[in-house]
Amino acid sequence: MLIFDQVGKRYPDVGDVLHEVSFHLQRGEMAFLTGHSGAGKSTILKLIAIMEYCSRGHILLEGKNLNRAQERHIPYIRRKLGLIFQDYKLLHDRTVFDNIALPLVICGYGHQEIARRVRAALDKVGLLGKEKKYPLSLSAGEQQRVGIARAVVNKPALILADEPTGSLDPELAAEVMHLFEQFQQVGVTVLIATHDIGLIRRMGHRVLKLDHGRLIVS
Repeated sequence: MLIFDQVGKRYPDVGDVLHEVSFHLQRGEMAFLTGHSGAGKSTILKLIAIMEYCSRGHILLEGKNLNRAQERHIPYIRRKLGLIFQDYKLLHDRTVFDNIALPLVICGYGHQEIARRVRAALDKVGLLGKEKKYPLSLSAGEQQRVGIARAVVNKPALILADEPTGSLDPELAAEVMHLFEQFQQVGVTVLIATHDIGLIRRMGHRVLKLDHGRLIVS
């Protein structure tokens, strides 16, 4: 489903931040990407989302070489991805419904299909009845759930989450991880970048550990 083959990333001002990273995620697999601050976790997620290109090696997503993706094809490739961030990145002047609907609006879906999918996503994350609320009226855990609903409303093949529980207490973090497991159980591949070692141990899924840009556990 996702293949990293001897991937390296170099920035002109800092040099190499990834060194020949190789791993393979199967469809429907859930894995944690961990390592110290600056180890390269966020860089790997950016490469998968084609926010940046690798300097060496190959990244294949469902057989497509992301390093050769033409600019006009990038939006279509990104539709296969659900992106979740630690700081939620919600639009505070839009309702919960409008925040979740945004990817569907961009893709050109009709109003009825958007409404159906948004309500289904809200149901999955336990927020039915809050579609008319605004993000700042919600708790931190609820805001993260809105971010998750927005990420899955387009039925992605791969969810990428960057420190999704970093600002949540342990109970809320466990609830969010349970949601990820539910998506994984229906065939969605999930890759979560986190430094929370205790959480990783409790979950019991595969761990990809980075150390100064090198993959030392896979």
